[in-house]
Amino acid sequence: MSKKDMNQAAEPQATAAEETNAANAAAANATTANEAAEVCDATNAAAEDSDGAAESAEEKIEEPAIETLLEQANQEITDLRDKNLRMMAEFDNFRRRTAREKLDLQKTAGERIFKDMLPLIDDFERAKQAMTQTDDIEAVRQGIDLIYQKFVSFLKQNEVVAIETENADFDTEYHEAITTFAAGDDKKGKVIDCTQKGYKLGDKVIRFAKVVVGE
Repeated sequence: MSKKDMNQAAEPQATAAEETNAANAAAANATTANEAAEVCDATNAAAEDSDGAAESAEEKIEEPAIETLLEQANQEITDLRDKNLRMMAEFDNFRRRTAREKLDLQKTAGERIFKDMLPLIDDFERAKQAMTQTDDIEAVRQGIDLIYQKFVSFLKQNEVVAIETENADFDTEYHEAITTFAAGDDKKGKVIDCTQKGYKLGDKVIRFAKVVVGE
């Protein structure tokens, strides 16, 4: 057999060997790819299991924390409600006590004023009795004048004073004009006469003075 014929016979064998090797390599690659896919799937499954375990752990941690916060909030609400009720009760007690003290003060002040007026009543009774037993008009006049001065002093002690009207300028804050009178330019806008005295309690007018005003 010639050399050429031998080479031609050997070529099909070489081709078959190469194909076999290629098939084996492909099979090996396929096996490797499958193994890699399986490894990847296992890794993903492990990751998912890890995420699930983490979420479960977070839920287990968060649930007690939320319950604790709710309990604290409920306790704070209860404390604030109790505090509010106590404050309302204290304010109601304070209001009642203040009203009672104010009423007691008014009664006490009225009692003191009337008690201080009793000596004046005694003086009037003695003057009345003296007028029936004497003809001395001057003595009676002096007695009445003394009682009047004591009464004025009593008013001053209680901060009650008469409103000035003599030669005073007319002032609507203190005077009430009942009529006007032509009295010349020098008397215009001034009090000409007082028909009823006015009085102040401290700075408050308790009765306006009724006056005649010049025009």
